[in-house]
Amino acid sequence: MIPRKMKRGRNSESKKEDRLSDLPDCVLLHILAFLNAKDAVRTCVLSNRWKDLWKLLSTLTLHSSDFWTFKSFTKFVSRLLTLRDGSIALLNLDFERHGCIEPHLLKRIVKYAISHNVQQLGISVKCDIDHIPPCIFSCHTLTSLKLSVCPRGYIYGSTLFPKSLSLAALTSLHLQHFTFCASDNDRAEPFSACNKLRDLIIDHCTVRDAKILCISSSTLVNFTMHSDHSKDFYKIVLSTPNLRTFSFTGIPYQQLSGGNLSSLEQVNIDAEIWSTSMESPLILFSWLLELANIKSLTVSASTLQVLYLIPELLKIKLPGLGNLKSLKVKLKSLSPIFSMALRAGKSRKAELEPSPPIPYGIVDFLLQNSPSAEVDFIDCPR
Repeated sequence: MIPRKMKRGRNSESKKEDRLSDLPDCVLLHILAFLNAKDAVRTCVLSNRWKDLWKLLSTLTLHSSDFWTFKSFTKFVSRLLTLRDGSIALLNLDFERHGCIEPHLLKRIVKYAISHNVQQLGISVKCDIDHIPPCIFSCHTLTSLKLSVCPRGYIYGSTLFPKSLSLAALTSLHLQHFTFCASDNDRAEPFSACNKLRDLIIDHCTVRDAKILCISSSTLVNFTMHSDHSKDFYKIVLSTPNLRTFSFTGIPYQQLSGGNLSSLEQVNIDAEIWSTSMESPLILFSWLLELANIKSLTVSASTLQVLYLIPELLKIKLPGLGNLKSLKVKLKSLSPIFSMALRAGKSRKAELEPSPPIPYGIVDFLLQNSPSAEVDFIDCPR
């Protein structure tokens, strides 16, 4: 039998054992990569083992929301770039600054990232586009770029996107608050030079000096669009023969046209309206005609409400959606502004009684050419 004192001694010794610090650097750095940069640097106080570990990080998350003041954030970023081990590549950088950013800080962080072979770069700032170093649009190591440049004064559409890109390795692009300019053929075609692009998100972007936005890419697989304010152009042309997924959130203002969408399988639509005009419901209906060969359709309850505003909708014979295998309906509460527009639209149709979240007959309308498709209703809090 082991003496009681010996037992206590072994327990005490095991409590002092630091198994975490005994892990190799690559494992500890992988753990630190899940922390924001502020917390990662704080680990230097744990022990000598951790003192300089953060300097070797190849992933940095720098958000001003993690700091009490913008001044302390700016000071922290400057010190971090000075003390970090410059021989280590900065592969992933997520930089977000609320409020107007100091131009010198933005230029320094972008140039530092690019000079250290950044591959995944996220920049979310409020500034003039001139403060973005042009080298960001010709970086040959970038595979993923998320860029949100909200101009001073929150004026949508005043941040111009460059007419030419030279991002040879780019596979993922997320743009927010940009205006695409017309090219020589009187249409905006901003992504034709991205020869490896697979995932594209355009969020609250618009077009200037053109009426058509052309998404032209032979490699694009997933396209997502968020829009609720832009009437500056009337059509989106999809020249994307390998597109498999199309997702839309917002108000349908643009006609959709695709010459070759034979690969498109999944469509997700979460639509609303802010007025009683029939323009958006009719445009939404035209999308269903254009995307007639898809296999999977996911719509929100609000999307069905918008469609249902079309007079005599349930009497229309759909010419497509015969290949539909899955229909998913996301149930969520309506926004106040959409609820008001919906009530006004229904009163115009002399439907004064409140309708259920999913209008009667609308699901059968969508499934009239594919009655055996699987239907799922999904609770989705707003």
